[in-house]
Amino acid sequence: MSTQRRPLVAVVVAAILLIRGNIPNLPTRIKLRGGQLSPQELLEALQQLYVVQDGTKSVLVPYRGRISKVPIHPTPPEKFASDARHFPQLSSTAKPNIDAAFLRQLKAILFRIAIPSWRTKETLIVVLHSFFLIMRTVLSIAVARLDGRIVRDLVRADGKGFLKGLGLWFLLAIPSTYTNSMIRHLQSKLAMRLRTRLTRYTHDLYLSSAPDLKYYRTGLEGVDQYITADVENWAQSLAGLYGNILKPSLDLILFTSQLSASLGVRGTLLLFGNYYATVAILRAVTPAFGRLAAVEARLEGEYRAGMGRIGREGEEIAFYDGGARERDILSRAYLKLIKHVNSIYKIRIAYEWTEDYVIKYLWSAAGYGLIAVPLLFTRTRRSVAVQTGDARPDDAVAGRTETYISNRRLLISLADAGGRLMYAYKDLLELAGELIRAGFRFLAANHSSGLTTRIYTLLSTLHNLPSLPLSEADVDTVTLSNVDVGIPVAGPLEVELDDALGTELPPVYGPPLVKDLSLTAVARVLAGLWAPHGPTSCVERPRGPDVFVIPQRAYMVTGSLLEQVIYPHSYPEFAASGKTTEDLLRILEMVFLAYLPEREGGWATRKEWRDVLSGGEKQRMGMARVLYHQPKFAVLDECTSAVSSDVEGRMYENLKRMGITLITISLRPSLAKYHTLLLTLAGDGSARWTLTRVGTAEERLGVDREIDLIEKKLAEQSAWEARVKELDALLAVQEAA
Repeated sequence: MSTQRRPLVAVVVAAILLIRGNIPNLPTRIKLRGGQLSPQELLEALQQLYVVQDGTKSVLVPYRGRISKVPIHPTPPEKFASDARHFPQLSSTAKPNIDAAFLRQLKAILFRIAIPSWRTKETLIVVLHSFFLIMRTVLSIAVARLDGRIVRDLVRADGKGFLKGLGLWFLLAIPSTYTNSMIRHLQSKLAMRLRTRLTRYTHDLYLSSAPDLKYYRTGLEGVDQYITADVENWAQSLAGLYGNILKPSLDLILFTSQLSASLGVRGTLLLFGNYYATVAILRAVTPAFGRLAAVEARLEGEYRAGMGRIGREGEEIAFYDGGARERDILSRAYLKLIKHVNSIYKIRIAYEWTEDYVIKYLWSAAGYGLIAVPLLFTRTRRSVAVQTGDARPDDAVAGRTETYISNRRLLISLADAGGRLMYAYKDLLELAGELIRAGFRFLAANHSSGLTTRIYTLLSTLHNLPSLPLSEADVDTVTLSNVDVGIPVAGPLEVELDDALGTELPPVYGPPLVKDLSLTAVARVLAGLWAPHGPTSCVERPRGPDVFVIPQRAYMVTGSLLEQVIYPHSYPEFAASGKTTEDLLRILEMVFLAYLPEREGGWATRKEWRDVLSGGEKQRMGMARVLYHQPKFAVLDECTSAVSSDVEGRMYENLKRMGITLITISLRPSLAKYHTLLLTLAGDGSARWTLTRVGTAEERLGVDREIDLIEKKLAEQSAWEARVKELDALLAVQEAA
C-alpha cells in the first residue's frame, strides 16, 4: 500500500468506528422513557421535575414529545474545600492580560472544573478533536500533492493517469468533507461539555444552603450574566481557540517541512523571513481591540440595563407618565453605542486592508518567488539532462509544473494558517481579559475584565466568602442572648492576607440596629442571614425546617400552582410526604384561596404567578406554605400587610390551632392578642428596646396611657377647629383689603 493511501485508510477506518460506536454522542447520551407522550403526561412530568432511582437523581427534560432523563451528580463539599486554595481573590490593581496570572486563572478553571481528570468525556472529545485536526492537515498535504499530480498528467497528456488522479480526488473528498464536519461537530460538543461542567459547578457553589448562603451574600452585580452569558462565551471561545491554534500550528510545521524538501536551504530561509516580516507588520498595525471592545461592551451593558429597567419598573414609570423621558435616555445610550461601534468599523478598515494585503498578496508574491527557487536554480541541470537524452522535454515541463502546483497549494494553505493564527491571537486576548468591560462592584474598584477574568472573579468571590455562624442546634426553643445586630457591609471586602501569619482581617459591620438583645423578632438574624457580632453573642434555633420565615414580599417560584403551595419542597418530596391535593385544598381554604385551582385551571397549571396573583393573594400563599410545612416556629415579617384585618385574624387563629409558635414583625397592634410577648424597638437610632408580656397589668397600663393621650387630643379638636375658623376670617379680611 502506498504512503499516500495510508492516511486515507486510517481516516476511513476511524469514520466507520465513530459511526458504528456513536462515540461523538457519548458525552450527552441519555435514555428516553417510552415513546411519544400525551400533553397531559408531559405536563405531569414537567411538574415532577426529577426522579430518584438507586440513589441517583435524574432531571426530567421534555424533548420532542418525550422525556429525557439527565443524571445529576452534585459537587461534594470536599471538592469545594480542595478547590478554594486554587482561587485566591484578585487584587484591586490586577489587570487582565496574557501573562502568568492569566495562565494561573485559566489553569484553575480548566483543570479544576472544566476538565478535572483525563478520564472524563471532555478528554475523549479533545482527543477525537485533535485526531481530526491532524488528519485535516495530513489530508491537505495529500490534496496538494494530488493536485500537482493531476496537472502533471494533464501536461503530459496522460489520459489514463489523469482519470486515475481524478478518481482519487473524488475518493479523497469523502474523508476530507467528513473530517471538516467532525471538527465543527466536536468543537461544538466540547464547548457544550465545558459549559455544562462549569455551569453545574457554579450552580452548586452559588446556590449553597445554610450557613453559606453565597447567593445571598456575593455582592457582585450582574451575577446572572456571569453564570449565563459569560460561561457560555468562555466555553465557546476556549473550544474554538484550541482548534484555531492547533490546526494552524500543525499546518505551519508540516507544510514548512514539505516545502523545505523542494525549496532547499535558500528557499527555507526566505520562507522563515516571510514569517517574521508578516508578524512584525501585523503587530505594528494592530489596534487596541481589547480596549475598544471593552468600551463597546460597557456601552452595550448600559443600553441593555436601560431596557431592563423599563421592563422592571414599568408600572412606576407609567404612574409618572415618564415614557418620553425614558425614550430620550434609551436613545442617548443607543446613539453612544452606535457612535462607538462606527468608530471601531473605521479603525478596522486600515487594519483589515493591511492584513488582507500582507496575508493574501504579500504571501502570494513571496510564494511565487519561493516556488521559482527550485525551478530557476535547477534549470541548467535539467536542461543538460534533456540534451543527454535522460528524459523527454515534456517530462521536464510536467515535473516543474507538478512542483509548482503542489508548492503553490501548500503556500496558499500556509497563508491561510498564518491568518488564522493572527485571529487566534485576538481570540486569546478575548479569553485573557482585554475584551469585556465589567461594570460590577468588586474589591471597591471598577476595572476591565475578560472572559477568563470574569469567570475567575465569580469563582474566587464565592470560594472566599466566609460561612455564617451555624445557629442550628439540637434544641426545641429559639434562644438569643447578648446579641448585637449590625448591618453587614454590602459586597465582598478587599481582604489583605498576611503571608507570615496567614490570618484575615475580621468582617466589617455597619451601625448597630439593636444592642445586647436577648430576644428578637429580627427575621434576618433568626433565619441565619445576618450574623450576630457581639463579643458574647449566642443564637440557637432548632435544626432543619423547624423555623420557617415568611418575608413581606411574597416570592412566587417558577412552576405549577401546586408548587406555589409546597415551596421550597419539590413534587417528589410532596409525593413522599404522603399529602394529597385534597390536603392542599384544605390548606387553601384556611387562607381563603380555595378558589384558585378552579379559577386557574388545576393544580398543574403553570403561569407567571407573580403577575397572576394579587398582592394579598401572594401573601396568603405565603401563609399557606406555613400551614403546609407546619414548623415549630414561624417568623412572619410583615407578611400580611396587604391582607384585610379580618382575614388576617382568621389565618393567625388557624396557625395557633396547629400549635405553631409565631414570631411576628408588624406595625398592627391588633396582632398582639395572638402572642404572649411584645418586643418594641425604639427606631430612633439609639438601639433601645423594651420587652413586655401581652395581657399583663403593665401592658394594659401602657395601652390605657395611649388611650388617654388620644382622648385628650380628640377633646382639643373643637378648640383647633375654632382656631382654623379665626385664621380663615383673618385671611378673608386681608384679601378684601
